[in-house]
Amino acid sequence: MAVEEIHAEMVSSVVTVLVAPGTEVAAGDTLVILESMKMEIPVLTERAGTVAELHVTEGEVLQEGDLIATVQL
Repeated sequence: MAVEEIHAEMVSSVVTVLVAPGTEVAAGDTLVILESMKMEIPVLTERAGTVAELHVTEGEVLQEGDLIATVQL
């Protein structure tokens, strides 16, 4: 089965987690909100599916390339 891996695009902090494993998502849904340089950055899924795994928690600091979530398509 295909999965979409969602990675951090820059060093940032996790401000809000909006989904949990098992959550059904549509293309364009926001999974988490990150903060970098005082800007809030929504992290979106590109395709519809089900959140298989969530790899972050609120308050966590991410490095560029860190895995945020996997979505089963």
